[in-house]
Amino acid sequence: MISGPYRGGTNDEPTLIKNNLEKLEQFALEIFNKGHVPIVGEWLALPLIKLAGSQKIGDEQWERIQYPIAHRILEKCDAVLRIKGESKGADQDVKIAKERGLIIYYHIEEIPAVGKSLTIK
Repeated sequence: MISGPYRGGTNDEPTLIKNNLEKLEQFALEIFNKGHVPIVGEWLALPLIKLAGSQKIGDEQWERIQYPIAHRILEKCDAVLRIKGESKGADQDVKIAKERGLIIYYHIEEIPAVGKSLTIK
């Protein structure tokens, strides 16, 4: 799981949130190319939040889904890549991951390659 700032440091400004999501996502292809299956919690949370009828970031439906989905992902994944930046949610992800004995990486270079990789030109 790729974990880092999503809402943190944005004052809920949509453009800054979008930029944070793009920062999380930019690690996904490299992780895939190393032979792993990358996941960003927002890929699963955001559609569910919308379906639940959330009207704005931080409302009841958003809170009910956003962080709990990350915690459920942590029950199924092997490791966490914690990217830089202030994030209470990502810090909580790391805490839970450590409690579960998962590997925590802080730099993409630390993640080992397994199997065959895919090169996209």
